[in-house]
Amino acid sequence: MAASLTKMNKTMPRIILLPLIAALALGLASLGPIAQLGLSALPLAILIGMIWGHFDHRQSKNDQRVSQFCQQRLLRTGIVLFGFSLSLEQIFAVGWQALLLDALMICTIFSLGTWIGIKFFKLHRDVAILTSVGSAICGAAAVLATESVLKPKQQHVTIAVATVVLFGTLAMFSYPLIYQFAGMTEQSFGIYIGSTVHEVAQAVAAGESISPETLQTAVVVKLIRVMMLAPFILLLSSFLSNASSGQAGKGKVIIPWFVFGFIAATGVNSFIVLPEQLLGLLKTASQFSLALAMAALGLQTRWETIKQAGPKPMLLASILFVTLIVGGYGLNRLLISL
Repeated sequence: MAASLTKMNKTMPRIILLPLIAALALGLASLGPIAQLGLSALPLAILIGMIWGHFDHRQSKNDQRVSQFCQQRLLRTGIVLFGFSLSLEQIFAVGWQALLLDALMICTIFSLGTWIGIKFFKLHRDVAILTSVGSAICGAAAVLATESVLKPKQQHVTIAVATVVLFGTLAMFSYPLIYQFAGMTEQSFGIYIGSTVHEVAQAVAAGESISPETLQTAVVVKLIRVMMLAPFILLLSSFLSNASSGQAGKGKVIIPWFVFGFIAATGVNSFIVLPEQLLGLLKTASQFSLALAMAALGLQTRWETIKQAGPKPMLLASILFVTLIVGGYGLNRLLISL
């Protein structure tokens, strides 16, 4: 079997292989049993890519260019197109308390995770930031967007995505049990899910396990967190530039221009009624572009990389997991009318 995969790898160029992996990930994510696990196409794409890449240690210069194009150009394109899935109307529907709650959760999880990761666990800065971003905002998509600012090593990105998949899935299965003792209404519990779960797909799976009302609220609140990715990337870019210069305001700010495209797409979807078929096409194009980026990343990552990272990234992610569940519950009780 291994010999067959190795032979196929030698004859299949990346320009064909990557779309196949992305399509397979999208197809698997749409299957009922896998969807119930809260696994979206993005982590599936990187997982399939890693499995395939295990048997492929060589690639041509053209393959390298294709992989780089997917990880950079298509990544940004996918994030811009994802903006068409969001609207300002969704924010107003859940109230300003949910908006404040999401902002507090993002600031708390990112600040705590980065500080603990760098100061206490002595992790590489990029690993600490990417792991914290994935937990704080929207999982793999947030890790990919932040990658454009940090320019980290590929293994650092893979480690962060792995923590999101593991603890996001664990958290998702915890919500039905928590609901029995939370003393919250279905709508309030949906806000709790949306403000603390890692991935959008996991918010869907967790909310659906409670009730339709919980599902709708959870998805809206989660999408608000996703929407905050744009200003977060801009602030992070400015902060890192100033920090690297040693003097505030004197550094060269790396402007992630795709963020403005993301904001523009959200604005268009807020004020212009687009046909449902077009919105569906844009959503599919976004998911496929992001899946291609993750597949390219997975192909160039080895299992040994994650082993070499040691237990510290997982320990950091576990602390953030507990903070999201326990701290998020406390903030929800404080800010949201139950």
